[in-house]
Amino acid sequence: MINKQFILKKRPIGAPDETTWEFQENEVPALEEGEILVQQHYISLDPAMRGWMNDTKSYIQPVGIGDVMRAGSIGKVIATNNNPKFEIGDCVTSWGGVQQYAIGNGDGWYKVDERLAPMPMYLGTLGMPGMTAYFGITQVGKIKEGDIVLVSGAAGAVGSIVGQIAKIKGCTVIGIAGGQEKCEYLKNELGFDEAIDYKSENIYTALKRKCPKGIDVYFDNVGGLILDAALSKLRMHARVVICGAISQYNNKHKINGPSNYLSLLVTRSTMQGMVVMDYTKDFATAAKEMGTWMKEGKLKSREAIYEGIENFKETYERLFSGDKKGKLVLKVIED
Repeated sequence: MINKQFILKKRPIGAPDETTWEFQENEVPALEEGEILVQQHYISLDPAMRGWMNDTKSYIQPVGIGDVMRAGSIGKVIATNNNPKFEIGDCVTSWGGVQQYAIGNGDGWYKVDERLAPMPMYLGTLGMPGMTAYFGITQVGKIKEGDIVLVSGAAGAVGSIVGQIAKIKGCTVIGIAGGQEKCEYLKNELGFDEAIDYKSENIYTALKRKCPKGIDVYFDNVGGLILDAALSKLRMHARVVICGAISQYNNKHKINGPSNYLSLLVTRSTMQGMVVMDYTKDFATAAKEMGTWMKEGKLKSREAIYEGIENFKETYERLFSGDKKGKLVLKVIED
């Protein structure tokens, strides 16, 4: 069997370009004792991938030069060499990378039931983005009924779930997204109370109009100027959740930090970063509750699925162009 893979060849400065990855086709090696072979069906594309390419201190080791590009994935075990934990046909998810086949000893691979939800959903609402949203807004944001919640990147994989969970918990939710179509999606399909189009509205003016009483929780996925504006609207004892800063990931120079940080002092507020891996032991509990909400029609899941591993780079670029709604997934199995 031939494995199509994307290998990290060069650490990008700014946005990745044609020199960042190399597309390779390599023969799948024979399994060693205890190993499994997974045929991957889908890989997850996430803004965090940009940070994983930097050789800097972070919450996870950077992808090594010459290694398969890191990505979450889901597929099926198609061969095993005496591995006691997995059988042929098991549906499994892990960090399989941007490739069609993955080999390992099974560590870090988890079985999921595709009868309960389609595979792409385990990379989105029931996967890392969904867990990030759940623990970020409930444990770090500490939302409570009646809170006013502001979410940036609100039409994305994490932000769309954050806003819906906040509504389920009895909060007023305002989402920030790019473009009128996404803003209508937030209000009409996901049930957000208000939406701000940062591409056509002055963010300070819009916040003043749509958050006249200020905000209790700000869930930040974008950083930069929008984070700065949100800090100006904090209520007393507000909570700011730093989940990501997609507006800054492709900077060629230093990251632009907030100049309104003294709002934290004046309002006695907190600003805390969150990394989803800190909550791994509680994933099953969160997935069970979110699955119940989905069955009840309270939580909607949306995946933007593209096809062809050869189209990885073009699909990855959609993360930063804004040309998608919901969770971005690439189908890599060939029919």
